[in-house]
Amino acid sequence: MNAPLQSPSDTLRSALAALVDGLPPTQAAKAVDRLIANYRGTTPTDAPILRERADVVAYAAYRMPATFAAVRSSLAALDDAGVPEPAGHLDIGGGTGAAVWAARDVWAGERPTTVLDWSQPALDLGRELAAAEPELKRSVRWERGRVGVADAPAADLVTVSYVLKELTEADRATVVDAAAEAAAATGSVVIIEPGTPDGYARVIEARERLIAAGFRVAAPCPHSAACPIVPGTDWCHFSARVARSSLHRQVKGGSLAYEDEKFSYVAASRSAVDPASARVVRKPQLRKGQVLLDLCEAEGRLRRATVTKRHGAAYRDARKVDWGDGWPHGAGKSSPAGD
Repeated sequence: MNAPLQSPSDTLRSALAALVDGLPPTQAAKAVDRLIANYRGTTPTDAPILRERADVVAYAAYRMPATFAAVRSSLAALDDAGVPEPAGHLDIGGGTGAAVWAARDVWAGERPTTVLDWSQPALDLGRELAAAEPELKRSVRWERGRVGVADAPAADLVTVSYVLKELTEADRATVVDAAAEAAAATGSVVIIEPGTPDGYARVIEARERLIAAGFRVAAPCPHSAACPIVPGTDWCHFSARVARSSLHRQVKGGSLAYEDEKFSYVAASRSAVDPASARVVRKPQLRKGQVLLDLCEAEGRLRRATVTKRHGAAYRDARKVDWGDGWPHGAGKSSPAGD
């Protein structure tokens, strides 16, 4: 009997384990500490954080599983909005290629893909990891270049994940404009940032530029109007659960078998989109006989919906719905959305 095929996420986890198998834990921990200090500091755009292999290995162990989970969740939301499966993928500032693995997990099959980054050690490690997945080994090109270059190859899907934080305001605009330019006539752009107030602000900035360039928002917003959150009062973000390997727990100094990656994102497309009627933007609150859902709705407003037992099937679905899901969830758009 043939062994069951691994999912891309399982293959990536195995490849990461093999990658750092010979790296002493203390050395990995020190490299992670340096990486955290660099990310928390001010990084000039002419000084890439991932300068050498030790930095890149630390990044892969420390960040790649979480980045994969956040990007996969964002791409799945784009797919749920009815956007066609991309025939080609450009990952701007992709480093070791977490977004490439995420796209492979959402859309099975092989597609021409380019990872563009200015850190050669990151690209080299990404190529090394991709060798574990035959489709990625054959279809991905790893190209060194400054993020935001005008001659980036066109693609149906353009991803920019955890890149904007490292850039100045002017360079952020350049990158978003380059992503919009690279997206094909019916292409999509997905931008992911940390789920912090600053990360959300950068996503909103990018969202506005994409809408101005003619894109329609596919997710998480169920509309392309202005975000209804009053600046400075709150921020929109979501959570993806990440399974930790024993090595991952050791490197990060954690004891739990999982962690929750908080992220903000926007997925927008030049093709027709069918976004969710509403999006659950906070963790649902389960009470006796009722579920409280904080929703962003298609009308461009925020609303607290109370779904009770009298809503029948909608109540049963509400008890299953998760933070970040579309609503109604599994019950059909004609079902009650709560009071």
